[in-house]
Amino acid sequence: MTTTQQAYGEDNFGFSTEQVHAGEVVDAEFGARITPIYLTAGFLFDSFDHAEARFAGQDGGLVYTRYANPTHTAVEAKLTAMERGVDSLLVASGQAAITVALLGILRSGDHFLSTPSLYEGSKTLFRENFERLGIEVEFVDDPHDLSEWKRRVRPNTRAIYGETIPNPKNDLIDIDLIAGFAREEGLPFVIDSTASTPYLIRPIEHGANIVVHSASKFLSGHGASLAGVVVDGGNFDWARYPEKYPQFNTPIGRAGSPTLVQKFGRKAYLEYTRSVIAGRFGPVLSPINAFLLQQGLETLSLRVERHCRNALAVATWLEQQPEVLSVDYPGLASNPSHAIALKHYPRGTGSVFGFTLAGGKDAARTVIDAVELFSRMSHMGDVRSLILHPASTSHAHLTDDQRNALGIPQGLVRLSVGIEDDHDLLADLERAFAALRASQPVETVELAHV
Repeated sequence: MTTTQQAYGEDNFGFSTEQVHAGEVVDAEFGARITPIYLTAGFLFDSFDHAEARFAGQDGGLVYTRYANPTHTAVEAKLTAMERGVDSLLVASGQAAITVALLGILRSGDHFLSTPSLYEGSKTLFRENFERLGIEVEFVDDPHDLSEWKRRVRPNTRAIYGETIPNPKNDLIDIDLIAGFAREEGLPFVIDSTASTPYLIRPIEHGANIVVHSASKFLSGHGASLAGVVVDGGNFDWARYPEKYPQFNTPIGRAGSPTLVQKFGRKAYLEYTRSVIAGRFGPVLSPINAFLLQQGLETLSLRVERHCRNALAVATWLEQQPEVLSVDYPGLASNPSHAIALKHYPRGTGSVFGFTLAGGKDAARTVIDAVELFSRMSHMGDVRSLILHPASTSHAHLTDDQRNALGIPQGLVRLSVGIEDDHDLLADLERAFAALRASQPVETVELAHV
């Protein structure tokens, strides 16, 4: 095999060129142009000594697919180049990516801070599952207030977490601001960039240290598989804080052995997360799903450009409808996050957003049941347009007061706008709103007799 990945990831080529060519593995024996799917659990050793050398890490070869696989390696190299990181790790889902990314940093007794607006599945993971591991999360009230961030830092605070484009409210954070704060405090900044993708923003270039994605969404685009990825920016100095992060600064194995930082340098975090966290917990991505992810990555820029264009058209139309109270799309000039959108997202602000109907749950039900082109699905980032009612699905476990505090009222409808022709999407929504109007009682005016 030969690989062409070395030429990419340093602004040598444009984004679309990198998404096609970075990380490619060419089969030297048969000349297959597409990276093969290596469906194998393990890898052969030539001899007793060869096996011993492999397990000692002396020859860099493969041992077991739970730790590395050639299909994974090719896709990881592509994602590393696209995000401008130093290394990447593929796992089985976005939730797995968030989990292993943070467990690579945190341990029992640690505390971390998070922006308040997050995917509900992440909040539940932090509040319930992480709590069982002895890890505490604290959500700031105002992510734009640096004084609040500073006030909430504790002696055992070990990380900062946030999302580029929070789902579903799209109340954008200033990544530069939070990254600067994290750097001053000596804390790694982990950010979920699922809704933006590296085509819209590369958080590492704005000071974030670790980027995670649910690669099942926009990165894949086709909705045919699950995947997650952790990208290491290689820009956090773990060696500077040995008491905070002993896992990177303690000798590996016997006394006198090097630390992870000494052995792997800027890749110390990713190597630890791969071998100790993901390798032992085992959220392994199938090589088939890695291959499917690779197919999606090759068209990412084309799809996301169309997603954003369609989303702006749909959001603009919705804003003009009298039945709509608000549209949570930062690409609209009326949106409170529009200034940050102009600063961070010149190519667009994604295609997942909510709009709130004045008629509440009944109005939402009518609209959702009346659409024909939009798919009623719990997913996002698909080439197909999707529609969902968060209050009765993803946020159904919360009370009305809790949902309202999060900006998830009964009238909120979430859209993931796909890449269909925009006039067809608008026609579908027009049909749904016509059904909504037809379902509403007609006000009658009693004429006076003359």
